[in-house]
Amino acid sequence: MAEAKRHQPIKPVGEKANSPEETRIALVTAATSLLGRAIAVKLAPKVGAIAVHYHRQKKVASEVAEEIRRQGRQAEVFPADLSLPGKPTSLVRRVEKVFGRVDILVNNFGPFLEKPWEETTATEWLNLYRDNVLVALELMKAVLPGMRRRGWGRVINLGFHRAGQMTAFPRVLAYAASKTALLLLTRTASRSEAGFGVTVNMVSPGLIEGGELPFALKNEEGVKLEGVTGKPDDVAEAVAFLASDEAAAISGVNLVVARTWKL
Repeated sequence: MAEAKRHQPIKPVGEKANSPEETRIALVTAATSLLGRAIAVKLAPKVGAIAVHYHRQKKVASEVAEEIRRQGRQAEVFPADLSLPGKPTSLVRRVEKVFGRVDILVNNFGPFLEKPWEETTATEWLNLYRDNVLVALELMKAVLPGMRRRGWGRVINLGFHRAGQMTAFPRVLAYAASKTALLLLTRTASRSEAGFGVTVNMVSPGLIEGGELPFALKNEEGVKLEGVTGKPDDVAEAVAFLASDEAAAISGVNLVVARTWKL
């Protein structure tokens, strides 16, 4: 794929940028997923441009970008298989080549696995750790130096509403372990970035309408999901808040967006 044309300066289409928010660049990974798309669209009015990352769903990525442009903001699509070594850093460098920098990083990329713990293979454990933790680590290491230099930045990692709980996870053990590791990374990075104007937080969804349905609810008759499930927009709203200037004093937080689902 040919590189997109470099956009400078970033500003709303047809008008002069008159606030810092309108010059900021956000990179949303896995922006073609249920949550990624909602987050990218929700962030659009609050920034100057969105880098829409995708792996295989080019058509969906283009639709997301067009939805952002209809809001008067710039958008470009960026393909990358983030599970491959070096690709997260390469993605950031390509976004920087097009838009000049990355001010907001939303780490939405990462697989889910539901499987009895005793049947989960070592390879599945390693793949979950790589994709849910090491990809986020590499992306953060690629964007943080620039954020420090500019004195402003936001990193929001997508987690799991029970991350950090020291309890039994019979069917999502490997996934829960990887998201708990991501929470530890989030809190460690938030401490390191204190004083640079950079915040690092996690937003942890529970059961989201249209997303994965846990085994316990999928097979138990009579369970009413009304009032239990959240919506993609609920998660996107939380991410948009943490990406804003109003959230400058919030860092190292795991913001759970789970409504009443506590299973």
